[in-house]
Amino acid sequence: ATGYPLAYVAARLAMGENLPSVRNSVTKTTTACFEPSMDYCVVKFPRWDLNKFKGVSAGLGSAMKSVGEVMSIGRNFQEAMQKAIRMAAPGMLGFQPLTTFESDEAINAVLSNATDQRVDALAAAFERGDSVASIEAATKINPWFLCKLHTIHLLRKHLQKRTLQTITAEEMLLAKQQGFSDKQIAIALGGADDVAVRRHRKELGVLPVVKQIDTLAAEFPAQTNYLYMTYNGTMSDQPVRKSGVFRLNHEAPSTMVLGCGAYRIGSSGEVDLGS
Repeated sequence: ATGYPLAYVAARLAMGENLPSVRNSVTKTTTACFEPSMDYCVVKFPRWDLNKFKGVSAGLGSAMKSVGEVMSIGRNFQEAMQKAIRMAAPGMLGFQPLTTFESDEAINAVLSNATDQRVDALAAAFERGDSVASIEAATKINPWFLCKLHTIHLLRKHLQKRTLQTITAEEMLLAKQQGFSDKQIAIALGGADDVAVRRHRKELGVLPVVKQIDTLAAEFPAQTNYLYMTYNGTMSDQPVRKSGVFRLNHEAPSTMVLGCGAYRIGSSGEVDLGS
């Protein structure tokens, strides 16, 4: 989606060529020795369903064990990560603890030995008060990712001190920018109704914008309507008419293809989008 020919460039490098000598297959004139211009973040997240396979170990290693994946798009890691979790794992609202662990020992075991429940274990570890440093020592996960997940945890704890009547527009916007769904916010606010949260959010003026992915790596103006929605922005890249018919900058009605759910092995498509 970036317009940067990763596979082509990697193949030429494997054949012994130097990066400055590889020509950009898009422009045909410039070299491939540049970084794509990107203002978005993509998270690829696996879909686990190990119960389908009798006797299989839940431990994760170099073997392919996922039954599918999602590709989530946002403007920061937190937003894209929470979108991805909701897409890949039905019933999960985002990065927050579940009640699947019976003891601290069970959490520690998953932190030390990766399984399909590792994301759940990370959320549970933050919930019980573990630090980023201690989780890094147990998991060997890069602290950059752990700090981002810890930010989500801290914001959820902050929202638990608010109610639907006391939450401010700034707090609501921050929650949406960090990838919280309306239902997630509703639960954090003490069990408020998610429809009421949505209504109140709109009254506060907290609305998403439509952003366009540059599919030509900033080499040419991109015309492709490869779009995603985010709260990390003040204006849409593509004008959207607020009417009963969805239209972009065209007079004729447009067709919107929504990304929803996980790509499953055996499907005809390549990947579904969490946009």
